[in-house]
Amino acid sequence: MSAMTNPVAIVKGAVSLVIGLGVTIKAFFSPVITTQYPRAEINISPRFRGHTKLVGDKENPDRTLCIVCGMCEKNCPSGAIVKVEGEKKEGEKKKTATSYILDFTTCSQCGICVEVCPTDALAFSAEYNRAVFNREDCHFDLVKEYEKRKAL
Repeated sequence: MSAMTNPVAIVKGAVSLVIGLGVTIKAFFSPVITTQYPRAEINISPRFRGHTKLVGDKENPDRTLCIVCGMCEKNCPSGAIVKVEGEKKEGEKKKTATSYILDFTTCSQCGICVEVCPTDALAFSAEYNRAVFNREDCHFDLVKEYEKRKAL
């Protein structure tokens, strides 16, 4: 007996079709959750991991918390932290970061640099739109980025 003449198979197929159409109709009348991205801003989750950023000192907002220990650079598995340099300014006990080069093209956003920082000088940014045309635009100096944010 073929499936076309078997009445049990026809009923099972019809029930399956009705169930499938029920799912489709339910989805058709549910609210739309798609965001029209370039025209509308996306609400970012607080746990979103963007590229790393330097955190400012609460006592002296002109400087970052980075003491140029190099722990982040040594522990970066992908070698994305290219250079961390600083100088000891007169009258201060610790070094101040003058250059912190991050190559975002090789960063895997694993968060190890944020975890190993002894002064909590690194955090994840909320920037999600890092589309660029040149690789060089993904090489950031986080000290300069901090100064730009501080000026705003």
